Amino acid sequence: MSQSATLRRPAPVVLADLIPGAVVRDILLVAGAAGFVGALAQISIHLSFTPVPITGQTLGVLLAGTALGWRRAAAAMALYAVAGIAGVPWFAGHASGWAGASFGYIIGFFLAATLCGALAERRADRSVLRSLPAMLAGEVVIYAAGLTWLALYAHLGPASTISEGLTPFIAGDAIKAVIAAGLLPAAWRLAGRRGGGEPG
Repeated sequence: MSQSATLRRPAPVVLADLIPGAVVRDILLVAGAAGFVGALAQISIHLSFTPVPITGQTLGVLLAGTALGWRRAAAAMALYAVAGIAGVPWFAGHASGWAGASFGYIIGFFLAATLCGALAERRADRSVLRSLPAMLAGEVVIYAAGLTWLALYAHLGPASTISEGLTPFIAGDAIKAVIAAGLLPAAWRLAGRRGGGEPG
């Protein structure tokens, strides 16, 4: 075996692996992803008929999960949730704490980012056809946790839970899933052209 083959960097598994470094890189990526989701949470539209706001968080969660891989994504969403519970005002509308109707979606963010990261490590982020189902799976997980929490927190029946926690958000979240599903493969292609990783 040649020396160049021995010293060759391992092929990147997810996009974050294209960034040089190890522990410091991972800490910065985790903190950055948590902050990114927190920033997107401030893009918040409150509707009169539901306690759950429309936000940009879901896009950040899907991107973080697929770009970081499941371990770093899980750590980022855990940091986001725990820091918010502790008082960092980076939930939707500069809120913090866990006692809210939409906190179940934040639990879902952790689960969805972990799932999307695991799927990305199996190359689900390399093409739109593979990336879109991964993003939609993440959305399903977010809604499963969010709707369950909403129903229990607000004492809602199934019909009210769906009308307040699902129906108003389906179109917007579908658009976010499509955007995320397009951005990840595009980033891989760009990285491949620059010689930083393996495309497709």
